[in-house]
Amino acid sequence: MLQWTEIRQRFFCDGVSKRQIIRETGMHWETLRKILSLGAPPGYSSSKPRPKTKLGPFIDRIKQILEVDKKAPIKQRHTIKRIYERLIEEGFTGKYTIVKDAVHELRLTTREVFVPLTHRPGEAQVDFFEAQVVMNGVQRKVHGFVMALPYSDAFFVACFERECTESFQEGHVRAFTYFGGVPRRISYDNSKIAVKTIIGVHERKLTDGFLQLESHYSFRHHFCTVRRPNEKGVVEGTAKYARSNFMVPLPEVRDIEELNRRLQADCERDMSRRVRGQGSVKSDLLKEDQSHFLDLPVVPFDACKKHSTRVSSLSLVRFDQNDYSVPVRYGHHRVTVKGYVDRVLIFRDDALIAMHRRVWGKEETIFEPRHYLALLERKPGSLDYGRPFIELYLPDCFVILRRRMEAELGGKGTKEYITVLLMLDKHSLARLTQAVERALRVNAVESDVIALYLYPDERPESLTFRLDGRDHLRGVTVPKPDLGAYASVMPCGGV
Repeated sequence: MLQWTEIRQRFFCDGVSKRQIIRETGMHWETLRKILSLGAPPGYSSSKPRPKTKLGPFIDRIKQILEVDKKAPIKQRHTIKRIYERLIEEGFTGKYTIVKDAVHELRLTTREVFVPLTHRPGEAQVDFFEAQVVMNGVQRKVHGFVMALPYSDAFFVACFERECTESFQEGHVRAFTYFGGVPRRISYDNSKIAVKTIIGVHERKLTDGFLQLESHYSFRHHFCTVRRPNEKGVVEGTAKYARSNFMVPLPEVRDIEELNRRLQADCERDMSRRVRGQGSVKSDLLKEDQSHFLDLPVVPFDACKKHSTRVSSLSLVRFDQNDYSVPVRYGHHRVTVKGYVDRVLIFRDDALIAMHRRVWGKEETIFEPRHYLALLERKPGSLDYGRPFIELYLPDCFVILRRRMEAELGGKGTKEYITVLLMLDKHSLARLTQAVERALRVNAVESDVIALYLYPDERPESLTFRLDGRDHLRGVTVPKPDLGAYASVMPCGGV
């Protein structure tokens, strides 16, 4: 390149003739002509492709294999090694490396090309992803919900135990609250949570759970074409970004709510990041998004799965393959179950009769021992062998109380102890524990004494009527009663 530049400078700047340059350098006339006509060396290029003597006859065969792979399951497509083995069987005599290079080149040049999409303010995209976390020292999988706003590139991330109707709805409720409004149009893939049946390219029969959510917030939906996730490519990239930046290394948390608090804090910190090509930070662009949002409804959406069922003879209600207890007086009654992401509520005629922590396993039974206390009056023997009472953890003072009751009252001691346990229906365990400890300190083991201690002590001064702060009553006088009037009602005339 240096010689090329010097020759052009001598000819154009210094006025040296072509003949002189050829005489000094010994180059050909044609070479000098090229140097003077081109600003830089043109480089070397072959006039026609070099023939691939060994692989050439098999290029079309490789293309055919790759084309068929596009319709096969992802995990059952050809590897380069498998393509090489098939070519060997068909007569190929070359080495693995030239097959590898050819397959790489064909895969790159035959990839699908997409049209860049425009994103208007007030629109959103939703997706789920899977990630690993360490919860209470155990590594396990969680399901992440992502709502992204393509215009401002703002996003919200939350994790749930499972990808289901409850978590889908709860994710929307939390995202709308986080953004301060409801996007007018939201894009989804064809998840079974939202789509019951795919009728055509754009027609969908939607699930009741999705229709209830959409009706409550009044947004419009858009479902991607089948196997075309690129139509919501922003949220696909956001899910990858969140998992790589917010969940590496694996988060170590106590529970899923702690994880969600961390993720929300990460989303808030990310709002200060500048958006490429926009020249503004996300927080500023979000304001324009919010100006196109719908207002949040006054009443928040009840994000739960509802189920009507009948209580079994064991006073259990089955929901999502698990059993939850209710008070025994509702045995064999029809009830309504509401399953949220963190709890299960059970109603009878719109009255809440039981509340449990939501469990996500299968075939588990969740007991509340207080629900079965009423049966102990008729079946006192179940106190020691009833399954619900195994989970009834009581302070040590209850063990002492029962032992002393049975020792002092004989056969009636167990029933007397059950009478004390029945007080848990109206009083908290902490309050009952205080009453039992007070009774034991005075060597009183009768249930009546314990019941008396459950009521607050009344001090005499609290029963005395005072005029402090009641100046308008100071002028009121009450005449003294005539005690002689009572003599008329006495049999002997009184004294």
